[in-house]
Amino acid sequence: MWFKKRTRLDILKKKYQELMRKSYEVALNDEEKSDRLNKQAQKIFDEIRYMSMKYADK
Repeated sequence: MWFKKRTRLDILKKKYQELMRKSYEVALNDEEKSDRLNKQAQKIFDEIRYMSMKYADK
């Protein structure tokens, strides 16, 4: 199977990774923007952690 349907968890992990990368790259030039990106990433991480715990029980 070439194309696997991505789960919501996979999509969130990818988005988290991209936001953290952007936050790191912007940190030297614009600290406020970096902080905002980091907060967004943290919210996504919390959702990832919640979903992981929720599915771990099954």
